[in-house]
Amino acid sequence: MKIIRESLLEGARRAQGTAIIIDVFRAFTVTPLFFHFGAREVILVETPEEAFSFRLDNRDIILSGEVNEQLIPGFDIGNSPSEIINKPHGFFEAKTVAQRTTAGVRGVLSAVDHADTVILGSYVMAEAISKYILTQVQQPDVVYIVAMGSRGITKSPEDEGCADYVEHLLSGQTYNHIEALNTIILDKTAQKFLTGDKPYLPKEDPVFCLQRDLFNFVLLAQKSDGIVRVNRVEF
Repeated sequence: MKIIRESLLEGARRAQGTAIIIDVFRAFTVTPLFFHFGAREVILVETPEEAFSFRLDNRDIILSGEVNEQLIPGFDIGNSPSEIINKPHGFFEAKTVAQRTTAGVRGVLSAVDHADTVILGSYVMAEAISKYILTQVQQPDVVYIVAMGSRGITKSPEDEGCADYVEHLLSGQTYNHIEALNTIILDKTAQKFLTGDKPYLPKEDPVFCLQRDLFNFVLLAQKSDGIVRVNRVEF
């Protein structure tokens, strides 16, 4: 199994074979929480307009996401794990969620047409992702690990660090989580949350996003009839 490291939207466009698209702050920390709290399915969309179009056919759909980190007017929730965790019991139960984000979701949408398998990646699912890949009867010849970074255009330490961790789990490559956390927390990508001066960047979010291996399932993105759906796979 050959592991190829890539970054940003341009890297997602190059991904082939099995592609792990990583967005720690915050998209793919958020997506598994939808399923954890009972969502039936998640649909990934490129634009807010596409999300609104799904609501025309399903008034019960939940719209989640951001543009450049800020809540989209008319959406039900943003892209915050702490916001999701604090929703009332049953808020997501049996619901469909349409999710739009600037980096992670767009990365998946960029990869899904040419990669054989697309896996949503973050610290909270890293061990499950590695086990899923390593326990396949036929392991992939090539795995692309794509760290999406800030808005898909600038590398960020949380996504590169998570990519390091996933590579460690797959291949034994050296990884030091304490060093990674130190780099991540001191960087501007985490500091902009920790200052607490922007309501759409709750200071609690990095605490959730940097937890490792919370879930024992993986999330696969698959395109059918022009719609990219996320499927929860337990094993």
